[in-house]
Amino acid sequence: PGLLAFAAKLPGQILPMEITAGQGYMVHRHGFLCATLGVQFSIGFQQRLGAGVFGGTGFRLQKLTGQGQSWVALNGEVVVYDLQPGNTLRVHPSQVGMFQESVQFNVVTVPGIQNMFFGGSGLFLAALTGPGRVWLQSMSMQHLAHAIQEYLPKASG
Repeated sequence: PGLLAFAAKLPGQILPMEITAGQGYMVHRHGFLCATLGVQFSIGFQQRLGAGVFGGTGFRLQKLTGQGQSWVALNGEVVVYDLQPGNTLRVHPSQVGMFQESVQFNVVTVPGIQNMFFGGSGLFLAALTGPGRVWLQSMSMQHLAHAIQEYLPKASG
């Protein structure tokens, strides 16, 4: 009998997710807000991509398993896809908000594409293969920082 409030770091949506035995979720690195006692939280995926990607820290996903209620923050607009078995969705890794554990996930390099933002190491895409539900987000911390950079005060001298 009280009120507990949580807020996301960026504009977007906070989604309540029912975690059940056998149906966990993989969530973007800043997505987990809170959960009831029966939900376990761990690192579900980690891969270094290149010095310029995600600030040199690589790409990480959080894993939510167990049984209970969890709340997840997704940034910007949220688009949901229900992937059929064998269907693959390829998106920029920062657009991956969350997906069911049944979805296979890989980070792949698009061969032949060189990009200065990626240190000349190529363009990386997240490949999500069904079956299962995928939630994409339209904004990431990195994209927001890049978008507002020109409006921030510049150091003088």
